[in-house]
Amino acid sequence: MTHSQPNGLAVPDASMHPVKSTSDVIQLMGLGLKNRVVSATALNERSSRSHSVVTVHVRGTDLKTGSALIGNLHLVDLAGSERVDRSEVIGDRLKEAQHINKSLSALGDVIFALSQKSSHVPYRNSKLTQVLQSSLGGQAKTLMFVQLNPETSSYSESLSTLKFAERVAGVELGAARTNKEGRDVRELMEQVLIVNSFDLL
Repeated sequence: MTHSQPNGLAVPDASMHPVKSTSDVIQLMGLGLKNRVVSATALNERSSRSHSVVTVHVRGTDLKTGSALIGNLHLVDLAGSERVDRSEVIGDRLKEAQHINKSLSALGDVIFALSQKSSHVPYRNSKLTQVLQSSLGGQAKTLMFVQLNPETSSYSESLSTLKFAERVAGVELGAARTNKEGRDVRELMEQVLIVNSFDLL
């Protein structure tokens, strides 16, 4: 099944559901977690084999002017990049690793272009960066957590992750602006963000 996002991007195997509360969003995230593909590798017995993306589309109406208000909140759990020689994956697991690493590389290219204030940002190089485009540029607000493995054997991966985080921290998106945003919409977005920030830690 393919769903078209409000920006016209078609996302294969995506599904859309109406939600009325924070608990509705959390319930759908739980469903997505159950459906997420995981598999054992030489490094991790439950390795995520895909990224997880939940997008909350919020729509409202200004009661005074009648104008429509639209906002998106992307909640993303990226699969970790992996060195194939260490994870020892083969077959379908190898293809998954290659796709994961390619999309993370594309995300890195977008981050680099934004940090350099480049006139061209390569959002189209990956479905991931296309989906997240509205959160990676313009007047968006972005918050990222990175996870490190404290083991000495993972030193090179941890160093690579920290360098990526450093590049992200160097991006200046400009002051975040919102249209007249109703209190209920703002509270919903804040509640969802707070709950899932704890989940990611």
